Amino acid sequence: MMKFKKAGIIMEVINIKRFGMACGVTFALLYLGCVLVMWTVGKEASILFFNSLMHGIDVTSIIRTHMPWWEMVMGVVEIFILGWLTGATIASIYNFGLGRQKR
Repeated sequence: MMKFKKAGIIMEVINIKRFGMACGVTFALLYLGCVLVMWTVGKEASILFFNSLMHGIDVTSIIRTHMPWWEMVMGVVEIFILGWLTGATIASIYNFGLGRQKR
């Protein structure tokens, strides 16, 4: 890992691929957690749970409890990709902010 000294503080460069992977896996686990909640507690409890997370937004009209397995798998893949891209973007912006120093 490369280190830069900026304003007396040693800052390390973030590995873009590894940070993207960490974010992608985290997002996918959160998605699977939502799937688990909806699968185990039923529609009414899911609505109550997600309404409390959404700060008063009523999700009753958009919640689906019956979803094909392949649609859930596609959701996990899509959210992983979005998480990876988010993590890679954050790491890139952070690294760019360190500036390029010549060796």
